Amino acid sequence: MKKLIPLLLFTFCLWIINFSLPANALDTQNGAEVFSVHCVGCHINGGNIIRRGKNLKKNALKRYGMDSLEAITNIVTNGKSNMSAYKEKLTTEEIKNVAAYVLDQAENNWK
Repeated sequence: MKKLIPLLLFTFCLWIINFSLPANALDTQNGAEVFSVHCVGCHINGGNIIRRGKNLKKNALKRYGMDSLEAITNIVTNGKSNMSAYKEKLTTEEIKNVAAYVLDQAENNWK
């Protein structure tokens, strides 16, 4: 029994770490690759060739409530207005990675 408690505690800690990773711990390199294939056509350098004000710059993301990993993941997955849904084209992991990449680039002013 004494050996079981530390094992359970260790397992619980690993579980917590796995499910609470911040956006920058995701694979932003893979996100950059996904972005360059699927997103750059409309969002070159974080812009938006269809609706200029709805770009991927930090201020616009904040203004439209899209400044979180969850919000970006949702819009990439399900689409909205002119934004296409990618749930049939990308894996869940690719969507999370591209969302992390967008947040990272917005923080760095798309440089």
